[in-house]
Amino acid sequence: MKERYEASLKGHFLLAMPGLMDPNFFQTVTCISEHTPEGAVGLIVNRMHQSLTLGEIFQELQIEAEGPAAAEPVYIGGPVHIGEVFILHGPPFGWKGCLMITSTLAMSNTKDILDAIAEGRGPGKFMVALGCAGWGEEQLEEELRQNAWLTGPVHDDIIFSVPSEDRWQAAMNRLGVDPSMLSGTAGNA
Repeated sequence: MKERYEASLKGHFLLAMPGLMDPNFFQTVTCISEHTPEGAVGLIVNRMHQSLTLGEIFQELQIEAEGPAAAEPVYIGGPVHIGEVFILHGPPFGWKGCLMITSTLAMSNTKDILDAIAEGRGPGKFMVALGCAGWGEEQLEEELRQNAWLTGPVHDDIIFSVPSEDRWQAAMNRLGVDPSMLSGTAGNA
């Protein structure tokens, strides 16, 4: 049995540093849902799809929608597995394939939760994304050493209550960071 991975960022936000110019991650807030010695996976929470709604996902999956959920936006969760649906959500947590991130937040990607959301009996707070962000073994750690990311605890209210275009700034503020004062240069003291 492996020892618990002590450096895990599960349950943390990755905040793109202002100098990170990769178009997939420029000014993104990523919720890390799993982080082990083998790698990490998370969902970008501040990139709303410009034209897609949850109703179109329901239609594609032949799910009948009975409530207001069909009008919900869909997010771009990251550049990996872009054809897969991921749901970041609050309670309840008893869905097939439900991965707990914190005691109040989970990620699921099974049809049972989508059926429940369409029927108005799903989680009270949720965000649906296409794709995810992923890092291989030691890849995220190397990016952190290169000063690509800031990290801080996940805050559910930033995901579910702050408009998507304001989430990066809100997460920076929660860390007490002024992005205009950040340097793109890594260093050691």
